[in-house]
Amino acid sequence: MTRPRPDTAPALPPVAPEVVAAAVESLTTRLRGRLDAAVAALAATPVGTADDGTYGIQCGVDARVTLTPGPSGTITTPDQARCTCLLSPRCLHRTAVLAAAPVAEAGPPAAGEPTAAPARSADRATATGPAPSTGPAPSTALTSSTGPAPSTARTSSTGPAPSAGQVRAAADLWTAGAAVLAAGVTAVGAVQRAEVLRAAHTARLAGLHRAEEAALDVVRRVRAAHDPDSPRRTGEVVAALRELLLVTHRLRAADPDPELIGGVRHPHRPDRPLRLYGVCREPVVEPGGRGGVVTRLVGDDGRWYALRDVRPGGAGRARRAGTAHVALRSFLSDHERLSRAGLVVTGAVVAPDGSLLAEPGVRATFAAGRPWTDVVPATVPAGPGQAPSPTVCTVEILAADGEGVLVRALTGDTPGPVLRLAPAHRHPALAHTANLRRLGACPGLRVRVLGRVDPERATTLCPLAVGPVSGSGAPTLALPEEWRGRADLGYDRLRDDHFPSGAAPCPPPSLLPGTAARPADPPLRHLRDLVELAVTGGRRAAAEPARTGDRDGRAAALRRGGFATGADLFAALGAVAARRSRDAFGRLAGDDQDHYAAQWLATAVYLAGTEAALGRALWQG
Repeated sequence: MTRPRPDTAPALPPVAPEVVAAAVESLTTRLRGRLDAAVAALAATPVGTADDGTYGIQCGVDARVTLTPGPSGTITTPDQARCTCLLSPRCLHRTAVLAAAPVAEAGPPAAGEPTAAPARSADRATATGPAPSTGPAPSTALTSSTGPAPSTARTSSTGPAPSAGQVRAAADLWTAGAAVLAAGVTAVGAVQRAEVLRAAHTARLAGLHRAEEAALDVVRRVRAAHDPDSPRRTGEVVAALRELLLVTHRLRAADPDPELIGGVRHPHRPDRPLRLYGVCREPVVEPGGRGGVVTRLVGDDGRWYALRDVRPGGAGRARRAGTAHVALRSFLSDHERLSRAGLVVTGAVVAPDGSLLAEPGVRATFAAGRPWTDVVPATVPAGPGQAPSPTVCTVEILAADGEGVLVRALTGDTPGPVLRLAPAHRHPALAHTANLRRLGACPGLRVRVLGRVDPERATTLCPLAVGPVSGSGAPTLALPEEWRGRADLGYDRLRDDHFPSGAAPCPPPSLLPGTAARPADPPLRHLRDLVELAVTGGRRAAAEPARTGDRDGRAAALRRGGFATGADLFAALGAVAARRSRDAFGRLAGDDQDHYAAQWLATAVYLAGTEAALGRALWQG
């Protein structure tokens, strides 16, 4: 018997990239043109589940799609997706359901899988044209790589250089990524995403694990950008495209760096018990109507760990999950208690992202906690391509600033730079914005802040928790004893009795007299705006500075600010975007898209490296 799921958001099982790509490939040109509308229509279609683990989606009067995941819960073969219509399996219903489902994680080729990707159909091969040449060696700007992922997350290959097959696979994936960049995220539909997935499958068969992961990340970010319930995170799309194009650019030029090959990500078991200390809870709202909580913990070695509880339900579930039960095999507690206590885990299984997995043999017991400000390691903003880790600092409240708060960083009693606290999550169901508004109404208050530095703005901190400052003599928070010295800004609501007497809310001025002005964006922000505009609006949008002649003076501001290279890259990106090379018959030249993608990549790599250097200088200073 089939029963509808209690949540209205689609909760389809993950689908292997090659299954989606093959389904889109099998459609006729006419049906491909209707695919995006069919995928959008599924957002309001209920998903039913049956007792045997199958999923059912009614796509019309005479069309019902049934998904039968394997033991892993993933659709890995085409025959696990069936439709009752007469055109199945080459039908629009089946393909739309597969395209609407989450993309499965990257993994090693299955036993017996061929070592080369299936050939494209004749019409697709003609439409895309010949494969691009590998081109010249990368320029200096492109070879200054953002660096590989941490060695603990990858098992690197030891080959001296990529093989000819790997070079061809990288060139194919570069072409797919360059097409996404040229079109712009807002214009990339299901067909173009399937082309990236097909190229990612080719990369997997060629053993290019890092390139495959980067391609799948691009597809997920592009899909999230089309989700109206997902927060706009253009910087994440930029970072994903930068990683994909940088890795494939170097591989197609036969760069011998073995880190470009990457490795399959595997969970690992530490060789000793983990002694962990709870730090905070963070609400999670993900695309596709998923929501929940992540409880963050720190080990004796200073590494970050997490217990994730994310399921369908959106922001409503994220709000409720803060006090929900958490189970780690036989260990049972709740996220609120665990985030303020300690934990000893034996036989732990840790995912590459630091998540603790409930695998057989894992044992956990409660232990004494420690003050959260004592266990959080001192960190600085992450470099390009790295996930930012939380950091702790002492600040003095200056004034409210819209949804955020202006603060001054303190080292002891020594005043530092003016920073901005911005909500980590702006969803009205969560407490971040309300708590920051309450803090901004109490200028002069000193607090300890745990947060992540915004990777796009080094002077912006997204706080996750706040606590009192002891021993300074200045006004500070007075939190309940059961909160263990800190408030989780996503869940705990700050009240009047948590503030010192006389610190009642008052209409805050935009800036206090005598304080420094709000942290101004450096001129480098102009370059970031252009890089992001190119990703969201495509090549036409990136060409606007060349058409207007930089009337707003952004390139000149970069040069005045000391970013001469940034000014040159700003002008070059606009010029290349506006210049469209054509052959004798007026057709666009085959290498035109390559030139534009390479220029955008050089600009994005320079921007990421320079912003990371500015962030380190600010926070280390």
